[in-house]
Amino acid sequence: MDVQSIVKELQLSVKCRPDRLGADVTGGFVGDLLSDVMANSTAGHLWITRQTHQNIIAVASLKDHAGIIIVQGAEPEADTIEKAAAEGIPLMVSSLQSFELVGKIYRLLNS
Repeated sequence: MDVQSIVKELQLSVKCRPDRLGADVTGGFVGDLLSDVMANSTAGHLWITRQTHQNIIAVASLKDHAGIIIVQGAEPEADTIEKAAAEGIPLMVSSLQSFELVGKIYRLLNS
């Protein structure tokens, strides 16, 4: 399944790089501790986080993530959006809590 299908199904708000939503999603990772994400996520994952600062883009780029979803309706900082655009990382927002969002994504990926 690609990022665009998840965006459509879950009505995510795309904040950056809608042109990169064709990437395949191979799984996901939920976490707010950057070192944990760096150590345990892999290429193709969607990263679900509550963090909004620009360091999330550096981690997602390093790990070649399919995109980042910020939960609880939190809005990314302006410099985060700019960095995501420069690095080619799709950045999305959901009003859902992490638990609910992850369940829905899991169901989509495994149906």
